[in-house]
Amino acid sequence: MRKQWQNRIWLTRPRPGIDRSASAWLIRTYIDSKARFAFANDDSKRPSAVPFDMFGPRGFGHRGDDCTFETLRKEFGITDQRVRVFAEMIHDADLRDEKFGRPEALGIDAVLHGWQATKITDAELLRRGMELIAALYTSIG
Repeated sequence: MRKQWQNRIWLTRPRPGIDRSASAWLIRTYIDSKARFAFANDDSKRPSAVPFDMFGPRGFGHRGDDCTFETLRKEFGITDQRVRVFAEMIHDADLRDEKFGRPEALGIDAVLHGWQATKITDAELLRRGMELIAALYTSIG
């Protein structure tokens, strides 16, 4: 199954926040190490791209109670225990429902919201977000 997802363009909405940044990190780390990312509000503009955290029915997004990160983790069978814990953090920061009581990612979410308000490009915002996500993941013991 993973072969069809290799060396793809992954499409998400502009101004990525916690779920899109964490999902991009997950994609690049566990699913498609050569993933390239593009931004659009309408996934029909890039029909060959794999949409994630978009509002349409294609691709990977929120499903039921799950944020996009959780959907990707489940769909691709990622069983790393730290990723499971990390998914709880991303869920709580993205959905703000305190389902798991994991506040660790709230600070990263606040930083991303601050950067979203600046004029940095979407690509730079995603790059910075992925770096923050990687550091938080590394800190999980």
